[in-house]
Amino acid sequence: MYQRLIAFCLAFVAAAASADAVHQTKGDFEDKFRQLDEVLPTPNVYRNAAGAPGHRYWQQEVDYVIDAKLIEDERRLEASQTVTYTNHSPDTLRYLWLQLDQNRFRPDSIAERSTAFGGIGRRGPKTEEAGSDEPARISLDELRRRHWMADTELGYELGAVVDDKGNELAATVVGTNLRLDLAEPIASGESVTFSLDYAFNIPEENPVVARGGYEHFPDDPREGGNDIFQLAQWFPRLHAYTDYEAWTNKPFLGRGEFTLEFGDYDVSLTVPADHIVSATGTLHNSDDVLTDEQQRRLERAEDAERPLFIVTEEEALENEKAATDETKTWEFRAENVRDFAWASSRKFMWDAKGHRQEGAEHPLVMAMSFYPKEGGELWKKYSTEAVIHTMDVYSRFSFDYPYPVAQSVNGPVGGMEYPMITFNGPRTTLQDDGSRTYSLAEKRYLIGVVIHEIGHIYFPMTVNSDERQWTWMDEGLNSFLDGVAGREWDPEIPWGVEPRDIVDYMKSEVQVPIMTQSDSVLKLGPNAYTKPAVALNILRETILGRELFDFAFREYARRWKFKRPTPADFFRTMEEASGVDLDWFWRGWFYSTDHVDVSLDRVYKLRLDTKNPDIDFDRRRQEEMDKPPSITVRRNRQERDLWVERNPDVTDFYDENDRFTVTNEDRNTYHEWLAGLEDWEREAMDRAVEEDRNYYVLEFSNLGGLVMPIILELTYVDETTEMLRIPAEIWRRTPKEVSKLLVSDKELKQVVVDPYLETADVDLENNHYPRRIIESRIEAFKEEEGDDFEDRDIMHDIKAELKPMESFEEEEGGS
Repeated sequence: MYQRLIAFCLAFVAAAASADAVHQTKGDFEDKFRQLDEVLPTPNVYRNAAGAPGHRYWQQEVDYVIDAKLIEDERRLEASQTVTYTNHSPDTLRYLWLQLDQNRFRPDSIAERSTAFGGIGRRGPKTEEAGSDEPARISLDELRRRHWMADTELGYELGAVVDDKGNELAATVVGTNLRLDLAEPIASGESVTFSLDYAFNIPEENPVVARGGYEHFPDDPREGGNDIFQLAQWFPRLHAYTDYEAWTNKPFLGRGEFTLEFGDYDVSLTVPADHIVSATGTLHNSDDVLTDEQQRRLERAEDAERPLFIVTEEEALENEKAATDETKTWEFRAENVRDFAWASSRKFMWDAKGHRQEGAEHPLVMAMSFYPKEGGELWKKYSTEAVIHTMDVYSRFSFDYPYPVAQSVNGPVGGMEYPMITFNGPRTTLQDDGSRTYSLAEKRYLIGVVIHEIGHIYFPMTVNSDERQWTWMDEGLNSFLDGVAGREWDPEIPWGVEPRDIVDYMKSEVQVPIMTQSDSVLKLGPNAYTKPAVALNILRETILGRELFDFAFREYARRWKFKRPTPADFFRTMEEASGVDLDWFWRGWFYSTDHVDVSLDRVYKLRLDTKNPDIDFDRRRQEEMDKPPSITVRRNRQERDLWVERNPDVTDFYDENDRFTVTNEDRNTYHEWLAGLEDWEREAMDRAVEEDRNYYVLEFSNLGGLVMPIILELTYVDETTEMLRIPAEIWRRTPKEVSKLLVSDKELKQVVVDPYLETADVDLENNHYPRRIIESRIEAFKEEEGDDFEDRDIMHDIKAELKPMESFEEEEGGS
């Protein structure tokens, strides 16, 4: 017992010492360069210390065979699916977890019940809490959403789940999840097959703000109008089972999206016979659903210089005129994908162009776009070309596009991604003369959203990160790369990934660490998209340089192609492949809410004391003479001469010899000091005296807390300039303030910190020394009249003529 007690005490002391090793020292010192060892998970056989898959890495496999039917008039989907789940994990599984994303729209879902009125980070229509002098506000969009959802029964209608022998399996619905209890546990290496029937009413996208739904066009020629259907997160899908979390079965709250298992899909989609369907995978029964001419067009498009129409605008317009009771079944197959989405409408025209990537697994990729007449010239010119441009750029930074098809589909979803298919929103505007036009903003939006969503087919549809947990791993990485691709398309488009784009968020009170779980982020756009994208931009352009960054990033992408990385895998790979210690960077940018604010407080100009009194005393005399006289002395000199100047006979030795007069005693002291120097000391001193260079000490404060390299533009008196880059490690021992010695032959005139806005510094004014005059604008305005009830001229307004409602509606329509 005594020996056990001693052993326990020793272990306790060792553990305490280990814990103390990661704590800060006494005082207010904070180690910004402390390693992330205690933050990141311990490397293991599944994920090694280099950030690569370990020698025992595994992931599950899930294969689907699905038969689905779109009931157009009811806006309803009915389907059945057979799932084969293969357990590659070392664990025995007694149950499986499935995602039921459509249940997110049920009124009793956690998402609906936990939505705060006017809450920050609220997705969808806006509401605003009451202020001290303002009432609470609810948008008409929110009223429409509530009315539509109250009038429509949403969520899954599930049939029985049966195994491959026809035996019913116990299934328990838990909100947006379903636990399926297996008849027999699945051991490692074994598989299980089960089937499930389900149906749901498809949400109308515009009121509900979903990631998939339908959009109604009441003005189309067909009686009752037409719809575009975009079906996503539409079938019960297996949750991922991972080495780092086991079942990733967090509920779907509408923001944090999902992570899934790779598998093969065989999907049959029965739709009205005049519909055109775009889907994940390749079409395997084109003879049944396309005309001979459409198939020939598709073949010619493989080598077309510009996109060719497979379904022309004229054919799409003809389809819009009348519906049919007949149906067609489109059969799609997809290998090694983690999800399946599709779109269907009689309004679609369809264009395509082949993209060649020599030596790749898929040397020919068909880039295709599907859109209604409302897409107009905007979509005809830019959609498919943007798809191809994205593949060209992303493949340079990662790997060849991994699938045979890449599609952009216009519909109600503003921007969403799935394997081989993306949903994108902007359109043209119909004018009175029948023409269709678009703004510069809509052009930029279309190009940007297509690049972004097609880019997602690389991240996270192939590099399979966990969006429910870490949104930034796909949105941030993808936003960084879509900025690279976008600026290669048109650098004038504001891509939102420059350091200057994140400044306001970095200094705001609603910032949370990038590593915050997706559903807890307050401002998703800045936190999951812009800030990590800016961080990577800075890492590439300022910290590592393009060569090291690009090599490390490609290594990460290739290591985790068709695998599931975590943040630690990304951090470790970038560090290991670049050969640069980046723990300080990850800690500051991803784990903290510090911001960059480096202030250049003072600049001291120094001259080297030579110790030679015949040199140094003259310098000191000149320094005194250069000091401005007091105002009293200056005015006295203007009024009269000094007493000794008017009476020169009243003087002595000290009127001729000031305190800087050199004596032989001073010289003897200097000679004695020289004689005491070592040879190397004498040589160093002689050289410094001979060169007589300028010495400057620059004092910096780190006001924002985030350590970064200090980038200086030095301007000299002769108007020449020089760039100096000081590594972030200068802050290692004194993270709050630091001084830097600069030695130059030239005389310094001005210093600017971060002159090209590389670091997201939030205050540019303290970057200048000497300080500059701050330029701004002043605007004249006319004070507005009051809008209180008492301010109304009721005596006049009560006499106004009451106009019929129709006149306002006609006026509104005409405008």
